[in-house]
Amino acid sequence: MGVEKDIEEIKAILKPLEEAKTKKFKLPKKVNKGQAKKNWITIMKVNENNHVNFSKQQIDEQTIMVDGVPRLAMNQYIMFYKGKPLIILPSWSVEPFSPVKEFQKSLEDGSNTKGYKILMAKMLKETVNPKKPMSNVIKWIIGLVLAGIIGYALISGGKG
Repeated sequence: MGVEKDIEEIKAILKPLEEAKTKKFKLPKKVNKGQAKKNWITIMKVNENNHVNFSKQQIDEQTIMVDGVPRLAMNQYIMFYKGKPLIILPSWSVEPFSPVKEFQKSLEDGSNTKGYKILMAKMLKETVNPKKPMSNVIKWIIGLVLAGIIGYALISGGKG
């Protein structure tokens, strides 16, 4: 009886923990559709102490002004988070984070996962031996045997 009560108490404690939902991340300074059409963009500024500040800036002649310093804001630096434009900007650099350059760099360094996905697919294909389909020759042989049996039955008149 004591073990059952202990299990019920543990279940009562764990039930609220299981029901607790994690909150989804929302951009603090999100640009709406009207602002996006007018070249506004969300800036995610990463400081030297690893803190992140969000702000909204308007792109003017492919640049934005952050802390009085003009920064580049070309298409290669713009990413989209849930359909909203976003630039990741390190505070120590005039040039924002570029997904295109990082992708190329990972290809050159050999740290890209693209090749690993192809290798994993090949390895899985080799480990799981798919069932080989019946060859056409075997189908023809079975068909001729059945046709011969049917033909014999028709010729002999069903007398066996």
